[in-house]
Amino acid sequence: MTIEEFVDTGGRALPRFATALTCDPHLAEDVVQEVLLRAAPRWGRITAGGPPEPYLRRMVVNEYLGLRRRRAFHDVPASPADLTGLARPTEDPDYGEREEMLARIRALPPKQRAVLALRYYAGLADGDIADVLGCRASTVRAHASRAIAALRADEFAKTGGNP
Repeated sequence: MTIEEFVDTGGRALPRFATALTCDPHLAEDVVQEVLLRAAPRWGRITAGGPPEPYLRRMVVNEYLGLRRRRAFHDVPASPADLTGLARPTEDPDYGEREEMLARIRALPPKQRAVLALRYYAGLADGDIADVLGCRASTVRAHASRAIAALRADEFAKTGGNP
């Protein structure tokens, strides 16, 4: 299978995973595109080791974390004037709640966000997440615990302590 065939047939899961990781579909597209460009010259070696998805998923995580570490990268908040042409979907009653949760997830440190995306979106076990992130399983559990505690604390503060 060539890289073009992979993108045409099974490559749709990679951008979805990157979007779950970055919480930004445009940044996810950039990350996936960069990963595929870097993977193209060594595609034969990548596919020789088995299915390319786990390897590419790891590349996506590394690219995202590397991007976050670079000094040139920074989030540029949009001004209200930039958002005037964008309509908010009104047919989805859970839209506001989903946006609030995404905002809380965006506020997490990158490694905590990566652990949550790998665990709950990609369905990986702690040992597999540790392999992707290059750390120990106990570190993965610590990141997950801190991330969930932060999300719960935000929810607790939002509701004023009421369940």
